[in-house]
Amino acid sequence: MTEQELLAQSAADYMNDAQQGFFRDLLLAQRSELQERIAGEFDALREQEPHSDPADIGSAEEQRQWQLRLLEREKKLLDKIDEALEHLARGQYGWCRETGEPIGLKRLLLRPTTTLCIEAKEREELRERHQRAI
Repeated sequence: MTEQELLAQSAADYMNDAQQGFFRDLLLAQRSELQERIAGEFDALREQEPHSDPADIGSAEEQRQWQLRLLEREKKLLDKIDEALEHLARGQYGWCRETGEPIGLKRLLLRPTTTLCIEAKEREELRERHQRAI
């Protein structure tokens, strides 16, 4: 199934077997790509050679810290993908965890790991901004 075919389906078909299969394939492909990137980053970290020049040491350490932050972000995304795959297996994928309403196909295409519909996400962000302001 293509994105166009997915979006052309009626609202009554929301999260039918074909749509679940589409998102399962999408998530598995993203997971595989992400695992390859993570493995590449780990290899790059292992291959870094120690430098004796203090300027080189500083630059190398800054690069290493940047790579570690990137790996941390990618690991978090990998966890979210695994969580989305679990939701698919339990029949909970595509439904807002806060309201129980459909998240929507367009939103899931843009962010397949989301667990909140637009309205619930906006409320969550508003609460977060309010908490930071306090």
